[in-house]
Amino acid sequence: MDQEPIRWSTEIVEETFGGVPLRMYAERPRHVAQLLGVMDRWGDRPHLCQGDRVVSFAGLRRGAADKARTLAAEGISGGDKVMLLGWNSPDWVMNFWACLQLGAIPVLANAWWGQNEVDYALELIQPRLVLADATIKPERLSGQRLGPWPADEAAAAEDLPQAPNPNGTPAGENETAIIVFTSGTEGRAKAVVLPHRALLSGLQMMLDITRQLPLKFDPERTETVLHTGPLFHIGGPQVMLRSVAVGNTLVFPGGRFDPGEVVDLVARHGVNRWSAVPTMLTRVLDHPEAQKRDLSSLRSIGTGGTPVSADLVKKLQNGLSGAAIKVALGYGMTENTGPATTASAAETERYPGTCGRPLKLVEVKIAPREGLPDGEVLVRAPTLMSGYYGIESSPIDEEGYLHTGDLGRMDETGRLWITGRSKEMIIRGGENIAPSAVETAIAALPEVVEVVAFGVPHPDLGEEVMAVVVTRNPVTEARLRNQLKGKIASFAVPTLWHVQSDPLPTNQTGKIDKKAIRDAALLNVSRPKELNADGA
Repeated sequence: MDQEPIRWSTEIVEETFGGVPLRMYAERPRHVAQLLGVMDRWGDRPHLCQGDRVVSFAGLRRGAADKARTLAAEGISGGDKVMLLGWNSPDWVMNFWACLQLGAIPVLANAWWGQNEVDYALELIQPRLVLADATIKPERLSGQRLGPWPADEAAAAEDLPQAPNPNGTPAGENETAIIVFTSGTEGRAKAVVLPHRALLSGLQMMLDITRQLPLKFDPERTETVLHTGPLFHIGGPQVMLRSVAVGNTLVFPGGRFDPGEVVDLVARHGVNRWSAVPTMLTRVLDHPEAQKRDLSSLRSIGTGGTPVSADLVKKLQNGLSGAAIKVALGYGMTENTGPATTASAAETERYPGTCGRPLKLVEVKIAPREGLPDGEVLVRAPTLMSGYYGIESSPIDEEGYLHTGDLGRMDETGRLWITGRSKEMIIRGGENIAPSAVETAIAALPEVVEVVAFGVPHPDLGEEVMAVVVTRNPVTEARLRNQLKGKIASFAVPTLWHVQSDPLPTNQTGKIDKKAIRDAALLNVSRPKELNADGA
């Protein structure tokens, strides 16, 4: 493919989109398919590893081109929606790039969905074609037009299809690139429409802050990156785009998250970087093999998605055999194509608990909320979604700010601190309690491995606090309650407890499934006979 080289700059200008002023890079790519040309510079360097299968950048390029030819023969062209329904694999990645190569829109469906959720997504999206891997039974997709899943990485390289608008136009970057669903932790999953501008702005910001602009071809420099999250969530496109831009090798586990397999993959492949949600990190730290295998290659861990305690950061820095790890944190969401703020390893150590400062193109402000000590976090950036597919209402206001629903504050240094979710706030006898603050205090207790806290109805107080706790050794509720004295307000100490040794259930993103835990707890609530207003 003959293509003008992408020009990436670090100069920032203000441009207006739909009447909203946004900070933008002066020179930037305008279409995700432009990155196909970047793949060519990496040639036979290994790019995708899963089990015994290794696919080079050249193999990915051939496989994506072969699948693009197949999709074109099926009548797929620019703007058509193609749903991908399957688990992490090299074929998933090839299908993703094949759609973009044709200008089609990959719709990233969730392989964990039950039949009702699959049916809802199909009815909502009305895809032109569905690509499903062998784990998805055809009867689950009755009435849909199905295409072949595998791609041929050994296909001939001749006549690679031209990427649409390879040099880009200002209008093209606002067109839809992908559709990705939220995790659905607060109800039915929403289909988030992300334009090319959103994906590429996020990529360019990360390349900028890691000092990788201008991009240079260095045949000696590469990183091996472990990706344990599902490709069909926002972290998937993020890691795929960045790895193509800088020539990284991506390692995928063979199936569902398993801490023992993570330890093995780090040791076997010499993994340098890993991004994961806190639940995954704690389970790897607690795995016996984490202290036996040589994990010295692992230099950097990125985490976020849920609040991260200072105690967890300290454990990560020296808690894996032979590894001296730098821990970076971030705050973001699918509607913002991922991170809005980041905290470097140095910031994480100096300011434990912070989410860091906004990225270069991101504006963050705090909107006061009546009756709450902290306000709602609002975000404006070129990385914001176009909207929810099939839903007219939007959490983005007329000034272009996304209302996140998260509560937080900005300190005098410009750093963001997340203190809770407005929808999760517990109101007990007129007192506002942030579950995240309760969880942080309990997680710091020596016996505790995992914890979730939430409100449950109470006939007199309105709500009371319940905690579900996983401990390493048997421990009484009284001991846990006594250890919390002086660490949090007396009214915030849980009055209902469930202590267990089994790990807490997680959702498809690897986060603790608080909704499922709360729903189960409500069926088995056993209250103390007496309870006064201060929880004593």
